[in-house]
Amino acid sequence: MKRNLTELEDKVREVVGQIIDPETGMTFAEMQLIASVKEEKDGLVKVEFIPSSPFCPIAFKLAMDVKNAAKKVVGVKKVQVHCRGHMMEQQISEMVNKEE
Repeated sequence: MKRNLTELEDKVREVVGQIIDPETGMTFAEMQLIASVKEEKDGLVKVEFIPSSPFCPIAFKLAMDVKNAAKKVVGVKKVQVHCRGHMMEQQISEMVNKEE
């Protein structure tokens, strides 16, 4: 059974869904690239995204775009972005989530 998104999750999903994929000109929402948005605890949001290809050359940039967009949502204190379905998903996720 699918759970309902919290208000914060819903806002983050809406904002990151508006990111434009430069290769197609379509939004992440249109391409269904956002696999999940989950509020782990107060203000910590985890976003999973799937690049359009396992070899997408700009997957790191897109992951940073997701993180930066999600951070702008009121109520978000920390964002973790996890890349899925990419040949370098582990490295991308580690680099994007390094402490600033």
